[in-house]
Amino acid sequence: MARYTNGRIVKGTTNDFFPTKESFHVQEESGETVAIRRDDLKALFFVKSFEGDPEHEEDTSFEGTTAQGRKMRVTFEDGETLAGFTMGFSRDRPGFFLFPSDEESNNSRIFVVGSAVESVSFET
Repeated sequence: MARYTNGRIVKGTTNDFFPTKESFHVQEESGETVAIRRDDLKALFFVKSFEGDPEHEEDTSFEGTTAQGRKMRVTFEDGETLAGFTMGFSRDRPGFFLFPSDEESNNSRIFVVGSAVESVSFET
C-alpha cells in the first residue's frame, strides 16, 4: 500500500520496488498499473491484508517484542508516529525499512521515505 504525503492511498502489489530507484509500479486489485514516484510518498506499507483490522490500535511500545534491530520512533510531517525496529537507518539514504514493534500490526514492514519524516528518535 503506497501512502502519498497528500493522503492519497494506492493499494496493490509491486514487483519492481527498490529503495534506491526513484520510481516503481503498483498493480491495483482492478488490474490497473500505477506508476509511483518514491519521493511523492510518505511511506510504502507492506501489509498482511488490504482490509486490515480497523478496530486495531497500533501499540507503539516495545514491550514484549522479539524483533531484532535498533528501536526507533518516526514522526512524519503530518504528525503520525510509528514505532519499530530498523537494521539500516542512514540520513544519507532516500529512506529506510521499519519493522513494526506491534506484532499484531497489519504491516509486516514499512519503507519510510526520508523526505516525509519530521523526526527520528532511538530508544534504549
